[in-house]
Amino acid sequence: MNAEENKQLDLLSLFHYVVGGLVALFSCIPFIHVFMGLAIVSGKLFDPAAGATPPPPALGWIFVMTGSVFILLGWVTAIGILLVGKKLKMRKNRLFCMVVAGVECMFTPFGTVLGVLTLILLNKDSVRQAFVVAETEQHTL
Repeated sequence: MNAEENKQLDLLSLFHYVVGGLVALFSCIPFIHVFMGLAIVSGKLFDPAAGATPPPPALGWIFVMTGSVFILLGWVTAIGILLVGKKLKMRKNRLFCMVVAGVECMFTPFGTVLGVLTLILLNKDSVRQAFVVAETEQHTL
């Protein structure tokens, strides 16, 4: 593997950290739905004295569960992206990096660009060999 490909892998690693942080940050947006659902369940959202009928608590639980699922999926994805950044730096687990790069392609625009560039670079023969060499060296130590 030449110096240029080495530099590209290091840059991709850095960009994975940045995109992973952004995904984790934007995955916190559904907290609005969780808090809204908790307000519905607790009855604090509507004032019964004003004559408004509160929504059923089941609606609040739907908000809480849906928001929680989206937060969890976002954080799991962010952790996967951050792990790819670490593994690219260490030149380990090429297959894992490729799978997560494919998942990243769903997150437009940054994830798509980063995922495609990662897949292109990881499919070069010299990079593939660098991952094999790095993994065999770590197993012999």
